[in-house]
Amino acid sequence: MPERIESFSRAGLTFDVRDHGPLDGEPIVLLHGFPQDARSWDGVAPLLHARGYRTIAPDQRGYSPGARPRRRRDYRQSELVADTAALIDRIGRPAHVVGHDWGAVVAWATAARHPHLVRSLTAVSVPHPAAFVRALGTSLQLFRSWYMLFFQLPGLPERLFADEKTARRVLRRSGQPANAADRDAARLADRAAVRGGLNWYRALSVWSPREAVGRVPVPTLMVWSDGDFAIGRSGPAASGRWVTGPFRFETLPGVSHWIPDEAPEALAELVVEHVGGRG
Repeated sequence: MPERIESFSRAGLTFDVRDHGPLDGEPIVLLHGFPQDARSWDGVAPLLHARGYRTIAPDQRGYSPGARPRRRRDYRQSELVADTAALIDRIGRPAHVVGHDWGAVVAWATAARHPHLVRSLTAVSVPHPAAFVRALGTSLQLFRSWYMLFFQLPGLPERLFADEKTARRVLRRSGQPANAADRDAARLADRAAVRGGLNWYRALSVWSPREAVGRVPVPTLMVWSDGDFAIGRSGPAASGRWVTGPFRFETLPGVSHWIPDEAPEALAELVVEHVGGRG
């Protein structure tokens, strides 16, 4: 019988994990984005448990207190993917992988580089990295992504997000529901947690061949919402060009970027339909 996973370790770092649902259920790894943690899946996970699935949601690198290296290079995509691969190895069997926001980037790269570990991929909000880069030059995506340049500034983004009232206001203006904004703004009062999340952006190199994400051979679902302030339709709709397995693109109308918080029922239903068809 499998055992619950409360944490796992890799390269001297320890990651906290939320492992719930039937232990004998098919495992679904849930990867959060910025500036959240594994609790961002609290609305989705119980719905998956009710359908017989086990969910394993880690607080990723920079978010778990025991996994906050200070060097930017420690947040390269290759390290983030290796963390996820180590978690799936700890589970002991291939898993369905669902990622939102930055978690979607990690999910895309994990599926491309370690397809033997990934039964299916569900990317929420953020497209395949190559589709995102293409959209920067062919749509208004570059203007939507202005904040990524702001996050490169030293110190200022940390001060902004570490102020709980300011963080809550920024999150609410981006469309996040009030209860989720309260939850996430409270954890951002820890400046080390803010820095860890920002380092994902500061280590980003979309033009580096080492960081390039290849084609994805596993069944893939791309879920985007038309109220997303950060990601336009162009990249998500084009992501199928970099998927060699079955690909499906779904749009949630009237929903903001924060799909797991705002539309957990709709997202869970899409995930169950997707992974159930690949079981």
